[in-house]
Amino acid sequence: MNRPLSRALLLASTFAPLAAPVTAMAQEGAAAADDGVIVVTAQRREQSLLDVPIAISAVGGETLATKGITNSANLQSAVPNLQISSPYGSTQPNFSLRGISVANEYNSNQASPVGVYLDDVYLANRTAHGMGLFDLDRVEVLRGPQGTLFGRNTTGGAINFITRAPSLSGTEGYGELGYGRFNTWTAQAALETTLVEDHVGLRVAGNLVNGDGQMKNVAPGARDPYAQDTLQGRAMLRIKPGDGALDIKLKAYGGRDRGTGTAVHGFAPFRSGLGFFETNENRIGKANTDAWGFSANIAYEINDKLTFTSITSRDGGKQDLDQAADGSPIDILQIRWQSDYDQFSEEARFNYSSDAISLVAGAFYGWDRVVTDNRFNIGSALAPGVDGGFFQHYNQRRSSTALFAQGDVELARSLTLTLGARYTWDRATYKDGYAYLFAGGVDDPMTPLATTVPCPGVPGTCAYDPDARFSLKGGNNALTGRVALSYKTDGGALIYASYNRGYRSGAFNGGGYTSSAGISYIDPEKVNAFEVGAKGRIAGMLTLSGAAFYYDYKNQQVQDTRPGPVSFLVNAPKSEVYGGEIEASAKVSPMLSLNASVGYLHARYKTLALQGTVLDGNRLPFAPSWTVQASADITPYNGSAGKLTISPSVAYFSQQYFSPFNAVNATGSAQVNSDLAQDGYAKVNVTAAFKTGRFTIKGYVSNLFNARTYVYGLDLRGAGFPYNFLVPSLPRTFGGSVRVDF
Repeated sequence: MNRPLSRALLLASTFAPLAAPVTAMAQEGAAAADDGVIVVTAQRREQSLLDVPIAISAVGGETLATKGITNSANLQSAVPNLQISSPYGSTQPNFSLRGISVANEYNSNQASPVGVYLDDVYLANRTAHGMGLFDLDRVEVLRGPQGTLFGRNTTGGAINFITRAPSLSGTEGYGELGYGRFNTWTAQAALETTLVEDHVGLRVAGNLVNGDGQMKNVAPGARDPYAQDTLQGRAMLRIKPGDGALDIKLKAYGGRDRGTGTAVHGFAPFRSGLGFFETNENRIGKANTDAWGFSANIAYEINDKLTFTSITSRDGGKQDLDQAADGSPIDILQIRWQSDYDQFSEEARFNYSSDAISLVAGAFYGWDRVVTDNRFNIGSALAPGVDGGFFQHYNQRRSSTALFAQGDVELARSLTLTLGARYTWDRATYKDGYAYLFAGGVDDPMTPLATTVPCPGVPGTCAYDPDARFSLKGGNNALTGRVALSYKTDGGALIYASYNRGYRSGAFNGGGYTSSAGISYIDPEKVNAFEVGAKGRIAGMLTLSGAAFYYDYKNQQVQDTRPGPVSFLVNAPKSEVYGGEIEASAKVSPMLSLNASVGYLHARYKTLALQGTVLDGNRLPFAPSWTVQASADITPYNGSAGKLTISPSVAYFSQQYFSPFNAVNATGSAQVNSDLAQDGYAKVNVTAAFKTGRFTIKGYVSNLFNARTYVYGLDLRGAGFPYNFLVPSLPRTFGGSVRVDF
């Protein structure tokens, strides 16, 4: 027996105690009503969550609010084996699902291995992933490679944010105003109106957050980090003319953030006497991002078995991040990250359904472009007391074309075979690339001294040439797909086993600015994933799901910073990932509901060497062995005056590393990689809501016990700086709001 299959069977036996009670006890509750059924579109058609043979978490819009999840960067508190981190606060989050992430790669040109979608539209640029969450129907998180129906760059999984659409009946909406710690004002509102009953409806929604910095900066006259200034808006027009065979959803959205940058724990002499949530930084800058988009989702029911759907979108935006990267009142390292991006995509598919077969087949085409202008100011870069740095520019364009099909065939009563395949053609260009070494401080104009891109040598060895340019092309073709066998018991429980092949296209090194020697097109990632799982309802009260998985993971794309300093984007040849998850929810009584989940993860490099150091056996970054979430909705009072609900929640994460090196230091380097880790921790949130008539009064506390944790770390000692780069998480926040529904 081959090792992946034997490992999968071992994990299946570990989780067998879950499958058995689900099967047996779900039969006991077979006559239970379908109350609480969650409908998802994980397989590009509407299905009950319990009928989908995929490890999937679906979190409703109301649950997001109850758990205090107001930004995509907070989603990890509701989903097992999900980690979210960023060196830029909530901007450009790094999603890690079952240990698969961008690892220590921080450049804006990289695609996330966890595909992020907004109403089924793939968002190519990671800056757009740090979105505020408002007026959502639900969020679907699919764990494991989605190489068939969600096929673009999804070795780790897919996250689909699904907004509320007009219902085409009546008029309704809400408005909410809140105030919290750090002088933070929040406002949300939505209005839905039916222009023609059953045929034309419009829904508009908006979100505003404005607040002072959430950490204290002791540097005289300097800004506080983590200030918030967010404004978002969205409108959807739905048209369903005539007999309703045609359903058109036209959506436009836009948003902007104008907050301040993150705090950094960096140069140690200036950390003396400071609390964890304090910094001494003279240059906390603005963190500006913009995002906008338009989409048309057109579905036409050709007959009662066949539907055609077209999804066309155009999205864009930009980021301008002024990052103080030293955590000190002197200018050691200051970075200006600037990128403009835009994209286009078109997906056309047919859905066919009969008693014996369900089929989805179609085609996808999309392109995305990012134009980057980064400036790296380094104190005393040229000589003691002589400041300088590097300027970098490039234009990257990627395109992806794919054909896909997936079908469910009923082999026998309650036994279904799923077969799916996707063939993808990916092409990429890196052009107009140049970088140079300059003289000048942070506030000075740049005086070019030497061209570094294109230049294959040590910085300063190539004369400055303003016309020198670097370009490169790359491309991959890939066949991915899915095979699954699922069985539905008489009581409604689902048991399944599956194989999925995932793929993430090759990539250019966006961090190559000190030398063109580090700019190349590296190999794509590939994942062979084996999974077994079960899900069902027990006695009509308890919903339970579990999965065990094994991944054969090849060519993870990681950064290798070498003396010079020169950054290389390289492939980690081979990794092994296995583990499992259990999720449970129970309606114990009208006064008490419980939710809990547990995730276990073993994620190790089997073959990896960076900077000449063998790292075989090290853990993948952002991959804690254990994640645990638990929450409750407690209703101590439900009477004539209204309804009071108290909702505590806790999320636990075991130790994790931020670097593929873990605690190992490269031979002969000044690294202290043991700093780049976060020990296990738990965070507790509590909300309380009193609903009376059309009004809801809510209070909340996030990070109740003020846990002091890091969310990101990067080795800078190996690049010649006298410190490591660590980003602290936010302190305790609290506040309240009043909402009116109409």
